[in-house]
Amino acid sequence: MLTRKHSIEDKRPLSNASHLHGWLGADGAARLAMLAGDITLVVDGKGQILDGSANSDQFPDLDQWIGSDWLEIVTVESRPKVMELLSAARKMGLQQWRQVNHPSANGDIPIRFALLGTADKDRFIAVGRDLREAAALQQRILQAQQSLERDYSKLRQVEKRFRMLFELSSQPVLVVEVSSNRIREANPAAHRLLGAGAGSLAGSRLPSLFAKDSRDRVLAHIGSAMSARGVAPVKVELAKDAGAALLSATGFVQQGEQYLLLRLSDPDDGDPSLRAPTESIVAQMPDAMVIADRDMNVCSANLAFVELVQAASEDQLRGVPLSTFVGRPGIDLEAIAKQIESDGFARNVSTIIRADENGFDEPVELSAVRTSEESPHFGFVIRPVGRRMRDLPPSNDDLPRSVEQLTDLVGRMSLKDIVRESTDLIERLCIEAALSYTKDNRASAAEILGLSRQSLYSKLHRYGLTSRADGNGAAASEKNG
Repeated sequence: MLTRKHSIEDKRPLSNASHLHGWLGADGAARLAMLAGDITLVVDGKGQILDGSANSDQFPDLDQWIGSDWLEIVTVESRPKVMELLSAARKMGLQQWRQVNHPSANGDIPIRFALLGTADKDRFIAVGRDLREAAALQQRILQAQQSLERDYSKLRQVEKRFRMLFELSSQPVLVVEVSSNRIREANPAAHRLLGAGAGSLAGSRLPSLFAKDSRDRVLAHIGSAMSARGVAPVKVELAKDAGAALLSATGFVQQGEQYLLLRLSDPDDGDPSLRAPTESIVAQMPDAMVIADRDMNVCSANLAFVELVQAASEDQLRGVPLSTFVGRPGIDLEAIAKQIESDGFARNVSTIIRADENGFDEPVELSAVRTSEESPHFGFVIRPVGRRMRDLPPSNDDLPRSVEQLTDLVGRMSLKDIVRESTDLIERLCIEAALSYTKDNRASAAEILGLSRQSLYSKLHRYGLTSRADGNGAAASEKNG
């Protein structure tokens, strides 16, 4: 960018400038003017461009500028600047560089001009510096700065989230510098477990937190964690009779320094390294899984259950009665709870997921267990069977075969649909009885039932009984016919 140092103000003048006139000559003066800037214009007192010199590749419109009014070939906001340049030149005043923008087909061309007077008071030389490269460089610098600011903002947000997670975690966590075995950070849960005041653990030596009998085991575990991955947690005794804990260490490097992330947990909680994979596997199970409290309200559910009941998220389900989604009102869940109470579990219970927005119930199979704690929880595994049955080819087992199966449809189907199913069941049973009585003779069976042969054949095909009438019985039927 051109600054005050590019102006002639306060610069030492040449000792004998008169010699330049003789030395330069007309050609030398022209070369000097061309050399002084990227573009040189000869302008009269009214602002008309009389001549010009520039690289044609950089200024392809220069020929069109010559003979034009300078004010007419600049942008609107640049016109006052051109007028200031001309006014200062007419008064032979001190010239300052002014940026003037010339519109072109490829966008505005920024040029910084200074206007020089000549021996002819009506002729001026405008020396210009092309600012496009500087503008492009400034744009890149600005973009780089904005990118850095965005990255810095993201880093601050990430740091804030992790700091919040670190502070609010219920599991005691320590960050230890390996070279000195000193604690650099500890979350509030670690202070509570170790009986230390808030912020007092920072700077303390790690071995001092454990009983003397456990310190060698702690140091050995730390050494193993720095040299290998997946080191099994160790049980250690805390200092000041604070009890036992399960210690798990993970090494990492930051700014060339080795650190350890130490996690402390209740030794009765099992291996914490297995908890995360277990939760991940349950969350990704294709079968719906849900945990309910003793009042059958949803505590947690995996993604398959959320999708099955068409909820927006797991949070939307927490605290909602499970009967809102599963089973016929006042029937299924109560029966399942009684079965669990007597047998300890319920297996492959046929029930439904309550009607969706289209009014369709989803048939499912449900298995459930209950914990043995004082305030028990129920775990349910739910597998949709309706979609699976729809994907199977039709078979002669699709219809109910007994009164018990018909009554089992109550609550799943409307009375109209149950009556239709009952009619189909009776019709099928009568046709099977007629075929048995006539030893699979279709003609005789049709006569007994009071049907035409064509009607009987249609119903045999409908109920999948055509194979039964094949063979000797079909041959006898054709012979009698």
